[in-house]
Amino acid sequence: MLLDRSNSAVMMRYVSSKDNLMILMNLLRDSSKNIQIESFHVFKLFAANKNKPAEVVNILVTNRSKLLRFFAGFKTDKEDEQFEADKEQVIKEISAL
Repeated sequence: MLLDRSNSAVMMRYVSSKDNLMILMNLLRDSSKNIQIESFHVFKLFAANKNKPAEVVNILVTNRSKLLRFFAGFKTDKEDEQFEADKEQVIKEISAL
């Protein structure tokens, strides 16, 4: 839904919010694998945003080592090449901050 072209302004506003980022980072730690995976699909939009506000960058940098450690072991229950590619891109983006 956020990726729909007609919602691009809403998506950019959403991924520019430090509060939304913090909520998603907490959801990544949820005990439910499904919630973790769905949260990842939104979190990757924060990582991919080329115009991250300073407050979003600061949160990602502050938590970089924890995020990289988490994503290193983050797997789905089934093999999913697109998920793995997205995860590698997120790792690359966070490492580059």
